[in-house]
Amino acid sequence: MLTREPEFYPPAINWLGLLGRDIWMTCRNAGRALLMLWEGLLDLRFMLGNRARPEVVYQLYVTGIKSIGVISVVAMFTGMILALQTGLELRKFGQEVNIGAAVMVSMLREMGPFMTALILAASVGSAMAAELGTMVVSEEIAALEVMSIRPVRFLVMPRLVAMMVMTPLMTFYACMLGVIGGALVGTTQLGVSLQAYIDNATRFAENKDLYVGLFKAFVFGIIVTTVSCHQGFSTTEGAVGVGRATRRSVIISFLSILIVGYVITRLFYV
Repeated sequence: MLTREPEFYPPAINWLGLLGRDIWMTCRNAGRALLMLWEGLLDLRFMLGNRARPEVVYQLYVTGIKSIGVISVVAMFTGMILALQTGLELRKFGQEVNIGAAVMVSMLREMGPFMTALILAASVGSAMAAELGTMVVSEEIAALEVMSIRPVRFLVMPRLVAMMVMTPLMTFYACMLGVIGGALVGTTQLGVSLQAYIDNATRFAENKDLYVGLFKAFVFGIIVTTVSCHQGFSTTEGAVGVGRATRRSVIISFLSILIVGYVITRLFYV
């Protein structure tokens, strides 16, 4: 059963008891989220079914097409800012031609997957939490369970598939736009020819940078979906609880993306 009644605990006697209760509740919620993720992964075999296919396609549209505008603007200006700030410093040493490598490597390794995941967490992830939270407080989830329809298969699995597919694709798109934005700044403001910019960018960037960046995006997509859906299913206290679940989903997703991104970089590059 995904829907749960609010749990009440006696007040903590001191700060140590309060800390212990918070740690226990955090571990409990993390365990529930991981179990939900595991159940959603097991349900991937139903992805191509006649009933699941339209919902998967719709979630792909919501995650990718409807987010492409804001991702385009953020990616373009991220590349332009990276090129401008890096180029101004490299100009002091007469090495502004190297901005191509700096922008390309930064976008592929970190900024591309990081910015894309944050945008999707703030837009798509918050919408997931709000939608599922509203379904919980209006007892639609309970109705699905009464009809023997598994909420994870019906609601979580299509969103999980969409995020796992679209987050890497949107990340690659954001990286390419960032490189284009850096080229615009390099050619118009820093005096770097387009050919030199491209040669420098492709010479120093490795295939490993692309693969690690796409792997990060894949993991970030799973994190955003898991956190958002779990927060939505954990909603209580009506409309106020929906707002609280939405806020928590964004905060937890942001923190998880930062921490997991560092861990992945540490594993692959150190």
